[in-house]
Amino acid sequence: MTPPASSVSELVQVRMRHPEAVAEAAARRRRRPLVGSGGRLMIIAADHPARGSLAVGDRALAMANRFDLLERLRLALSRPGVDGVLATADILDDLLLLGALEDKVVIGSMNRGGLAGAAFELDDRFTGHRPEDLARLRFDAGKLLLRIDYDDPGSLDTLHATARAVDAMAAHRLPVFVEPFLCRRTDGQVRNDLGAEAVTTSIAIASGLAGTSAYTWLKVPVTEDPEDMARVMETSTLPAVLGGEVGDDLDGAFEKWRTALRLPTVQGLVVGRSLLYPADGEVAAAVDTAVSLLEPRDMEPARTQPAQTEPGEEEPRT
Repeated sequence: MTPPASSVSELVQVRMRHPEAVAEAAARRRRRPLVGSGGRLMIIAADHPARGSLAVGDRALAMANRFDLLERLRLALSRPGVDGVLATADILDDLLLLGALEDKVVIGSMNRGGLAGAAFELDDRFTGHRPEDLARLRFDAGKLLLRIDYDDPGSLDTLHATARAVDAMAAHRLPVFVEPFLCRRTDGQVRNDLGAEAVTTSIAIASGLAGTSAYTWLKVPVTEDPEDMARVMETSTLPAVLGGEVGDDLDGAFEKWRTALRLPTVQGLVVGRSLLYPADGEVAAAVDTAVSLLEPRDMEPARTQPAQTEPGEEEPRT
């Protein structure tokens, strides 16, 4: 059994000499329920690089240094109240090898084929984790991006693939976080529409995908006018987390999240670049502030989060 890498710099040697170490680390990882007793989720997102989206603010290649990103992720995951991470296979493999995912929620990113800025950006193929990969690795959930441009035929291919992925995740009894947007191309770039009507429509479309919504969660942005969120979130009974791009005004984002987190269907935050690369460089402080927004809710774990089973098990995992 290969021991965890002692440092980020040791990862290359472990990968080169012991490729089986990833599967070993996944098999022995200590798991936890998706939602704990506090009824809230705080997830750090790091699935941007695989889509060629490396910029943070005016820093075009801020996320390109993998060693720096991993150190930031390890720091964020070590902070009290952080439940887990959302990332692609390469990053999750690194974190497994570093032993950084014990007792954490692990969410695999599923479709990264719609490369940022590409002509085929909205034909967002499922080039990341498959449902069977998530089940084999004993990960806790998957996440997919669903951008819909009524003028781009590639959106229909993504819509169809998304529905089948939701079906497959449900067959494995694995939660899947669907992040829907209505969007349009402006000067060749895809822009998400955060108006209340557009966000409402995207939620309605995403909620109705596949043969069951039993394991579907939503990942939604805060609308342009935060006061619209209460009405927008009445569109679905699916549990939701807040996410989306923040920009440079992190303090403003914190206040918008604080208000939206009071809504009954909103269960937490899935946030990445704004916390990992804050303007002042203080990752721990940014993460701690985000965690402070999550007031616990009374819940009954056995009812709101069904116990999962491992392949071959007859009794639910506790």
